[in-house]
Amino acid sequence: MSPAIALLLSALAMSAIVAARYLVASGGFALATRVRSPGLYAGRGGQIAREIGWSLASAAVYGVPAGIVAWGWQARGWTRIYADAQAYPWWWPPVSILVYLLAHDAWFYWTHRAMHGRRLFAAMHAVHHASRPPTAWAAMSFHPSEALTGAVVIPALLFLVPIHIAALGVVLAIMTIMGVTNHMGWEMFPRAMVHGAAGRWLITATHHQRHHRDYRCNYGLYFRLWDRLCGTDRGLGSFEAESPLPPSRARA
Repeated sequence: MSPAIALLLSALAMSAIVAARYLVASGGFALATRVRSPGLYAGRGGQIAREIGWSLASAAVYGVPAGIVAWGWQARGWTRIYADAQAYPWWWPPVSILVYLLAHDAWFYWTHRAMHGRRLFAAMHAVHHASRPPTAWAAMSFHPSEALTGAVVIPALLFLVPIHIAALGVVLAIMTIMGVTNHMGWEMFPRAMVHGAAGRWLITATHHQRHHRDYRCNYGLYFRLWDRLCGTDRGLGSFEAESPLPPSRARA
């Protein structure tokens, strides 16, 4: 099989995997929402259909660099992914997870904040904020250009920072779960954690809800570090019915 065909098949396979991961995670938390808060998504069938459509398109965008990485790792040994648990000290896998999350969070903060500038918002980010308020299906509801900015960061890190294959699975699981739960319209973590010491640094749905209400704040993904350093942290939001700001107000 030629390398071009192998790359194409790898990209298609990874796109299917990303799409399946999205459908399982978002579907699972949408079901949990229906059990916990019946009627929360009532009357939003059209919105949910758009969220699913954009998310499946994003899955295809995410699948291309993921497919290149998967093929490069298996066929060429290009990446720093390793499977031998003895290759690095025992403490490196958990540290590598933190390194990946911190790097991803920094990339997300600055690209996300940039996309709240007027021109980039209209061209790239308005699709995501068209979900007002978002649902569990909105986690990957992006314009393809925005999806591309999110699709490259983890693959790029795989060429730079060594990580065990199991640790990579943990990173991808955290990315998926936090992406879904931060948009589902209710808080799954205990109030003591969200409003306690951990909640001062970790982002959960309560923090991200404020971003979807006010637009120009709370840009982070996993941690509140960059929001705190840059003065864009406006604290926690609420899940009461609110009138969101129109997209025209969404400036950096």
